Amino acid sequence: MKKYFLLFAFLFISSEILLGQDSIAIPDTLQGRSTSWTVGINGSQASYSNWSQGGVNNVAATGRSTLTIAYKQDRFSYGFLFDTRYGKTQIQDEGNRKIDDRLYIKNRFMYDLGDVESDFKAYANIRIRTQFDKGFNYGAGPEGENVLISNFMAPGYFSQDAGVAYIPSDNFTFEAGLGLQQTFVRDENLSTTYGLDEGDRFKNEAGFTIGSSFNAELATNVQFSTSINTFTTFGKSVRSTDVYFSNKLVGRINNFMNASLNLDLVYDDDFSKEVQVAQVLSMGISFTLR
Repeated sequence: MKKYFLLFAFLFISSEILLGQDSIAIPDTLQGRSTSWTVGINGSQASYSNWSQGGVNNVAATGRSTLTIAYKQDRFSYGFLFDTRYGKTQIQDEGNRKIDDRLYIKNRFMYDLGDVESDFKAYANIRIRTQFDKGFNYGAGPEGENVLISNFMAPGYFSQDAGVAYIPSDNFTFEAGLGLQQTFVRDENLSTTYGLDEGDRFKNEAGFTIGSSFNAELATNVQFSTSINTFTTFGKSVRSTDVYFSNKLVGRINNFMNASLNLDLVYDDDFSKEVQVAQVLSMGISFTLR
């Protein structure tokens, strides 16, 4: 397990140096409410005929939507994030396959400790995380069939945490506290896949939480954001700490077109002893409505 300690240390150090998609920026200068809604679609297509280098015909598309609401009045502030992504590809002779799937909701409450615009704040978060559609491990069955590994609310995670946050600027946060996490598995056939006893659909855990996020404009029209969140269950080894590390790099070509790179890493030993990695490079169009 030494490599997981090294990975965790690397992720944590990276978050401090670079430090998201998980963050909600609430400027100290805000009084009242602000709303931002970004929608977009990315796509790709490839077709080959008598091509000597070979290739497989395919077409892919991913839609995304991010709604953010921020409110601040004196020492109290509230943030709401509703982030969704869904994508599919059609591959010749292999049918449709899912390439992206995310449903994430976050509510964030904060109260300044000390003077208004203090760098230290009491916080509370309520999160919901799941996916829309079925996910498969393709060809992993004993006879080469596809194996179902996820579905809507299978798993679904509902978490609540509270503590103290250090927020010296609109671009950086670091927080630590105590939390609860509930795991729902709507499909009993997947219970053991996500650390539940066979036939169970619900598990509740309590533990320590640490989180950090950072976003910055690296160059003109190039935006980078990253976030890391951890959950260490009481009574379990620190080696079993859940780690969620998300990164996004967006380069805007013009007012509507952009290219983006998403890199997500997850360590959750209820599902796997190996690190889960998802990387998506795409180009498409997006609109921001305020």
